[in-house]
Amino acid sequence: MAEEQTLIQGSKVGITIAAMAAALMAILDISIVNVALTDIRASFGTPIDQIAWVSTGYMMANVVVIPLTGWLQKRFGFKKYFTFSIILFIIASALCGSAWNLPSLVAFRILQGIGGGAIIPTAQSILFSRYPTKEHGMAGALFGLGAVTGPLLGPTLGGYLIDVASWHWIFLINVPVGIFAAFMAWKYIEEPGFEASKNPVDRYGLSLLAVGMGSLQYVLEEGNRDDWFSSNLILGLACIAAVSLVTFVVHSLETEHPIVDLRVFKDTAYSAATGINFLVGMALFSAGFLFSLYCGAVMHYKALDIGILFLKGCWIQVIMMPFIGKFASKVDGRMMIAFGMMVLVISLWMHTQFSAQADMTAMIKPLFVRSVGLSFIFVPLSILALSGLPARQRGNGAGLFNLTRELGGSIGTAWMSTMLNRQQVRATSYYAEHVTAMSPQTIERLQSIRSGVGWRFSDPVTSGYAVIANTIQTQGMVKAFNNCFWYVTAIFACGMLFIFFLKKPQKGGAAIHDAH
Repeated sequence: MAEEQTLIQGSKVGITIAAMAAALMAILDISIVNVALTDIRASFGTPIDQIAWVSTGYMMANVVVIPLTGWLQKRFGFKKYFTFSIILFIIASALCGSAWNLPSLVAFRILQGIGGGAIIPTAQSILFSRYPTKEHGMAGALFGLGAVTGPLLGPTLGGYLIDVASWHWIFLINVPVGIFAAFMAWKYIEEPGFEASKNPVDRYGLSLLAVGMGSLQYVLEEGNRDDWFSSNLILGLACIAAVSLVTFVVHSLETEHPIVDLRVFKDTAYSAATGINFLVGMALFSAGFLFSLYCGAVMHYKALDIGILFLKGCWIQVIMMPFIGKFASKVDGRMMIAFGMMVLVISLWMHTQFSAQADMTAMIKPLFVRSVGLSFIFVPLSILALSGLPARQRGNGAGLFNLTRELGGSIGTAWMSTMLNRQQVRATSYYAEHVTAMSPQTIERLQSIRSGVGWRFSDPVTSGYAVIANTIQTQGMVKAFNNCFWYVTAIFACGMLFIFFLKKPQKGGAAIHDAH
């Protein structure tokens, strides 16, 4: 039987290396910069409430560009668009590494976000377009390998670069990797018979999308710092985002050639897979956010120690992804996703059992279990979402698919940031109400402190009360974190209902000939 004619031709190995290197670079950059925020703030003398713009500016550009990738791929072709995006990312990275103050760094990060937002979904589309349908499991595994390796190595690599050099190198390290990826992409990607789309530019839809997504991302990133709707700016941007995005949806469904084709959601399996992807992003990013804060605030780990902890807990994904990709076409993807989601729920539940006395093993276990669960979700989920779409819709579908994960992460992180503050106040107040100066437990605790370490203090009684207050504060924090993990666990468990709307792909997959 003749091999299936794929949309992209050229060396499969060369194209795979180009796509994986570029995707790894872009994904790594999202997580690596968080480790350096303290050093960047010290270098520029920036107030703590402004340093978050280093991440916010990047993510705002990211979420605007990601849904546009399908249209831009049709307009310029995979080879030109992908290579240009990598080069833009390289230039922006070099500029970030040479930034002289915060405004310049934020401007360059926005430029970097434009390139990075295009790289991730385009790399996924390229792999699915180069590999025949029967090998989409391996294509999904290879992309997933880059997607999980970036967050895995980011904190560790970032901490190491800062220790041995400076924060500038977390950006400059992208330059040689990007040059290699751009060279491989330009050399090996071939698109025989490609014809650029002649459809007119949907300027109205583009404007609505840029304003709506940019405003929404700002609200999600900065809302908690500004106490949400008590800030007129946050309230105003939330209204702008709501009006712009609702108008954008209506416009996209009515216009003949929309900048983003939302009709792809008519495919029930794609919509269900995208819903699961949204929840995976929410669980992954919010749980990672809470876990990192817990390690720093309660366990008092350093940034490099937290990175090593993630490395020890998540290495199994690197081994499992290729094997799952190899067998994905032989096993019902719905069963793999269901198993992965159940394992991920167990992992999230394990996070709810943390205590201030947890040792390293107890901290690694939930990360390890989570990694196993995610390995069974990533590959079959992307196959069920994208393989069933006509080839002409895959670029658009991949962009929206990746966008939902990013939005899930942003919404989950913003939600957990707010809930953590509220839960900490509530839990600390609860414990404080039940600890009185005359209670037998308090008296016993004070006597224990005086007889134990009290001799170290000039005023053992006052110091004893300070130790008890610190214990209350710590236990309140632990309770707050555990409650937040319960919320994430419950939401993700309810999301398993989406599995019933997935359908098994037909043998032979979708036609591949009508991409342009």
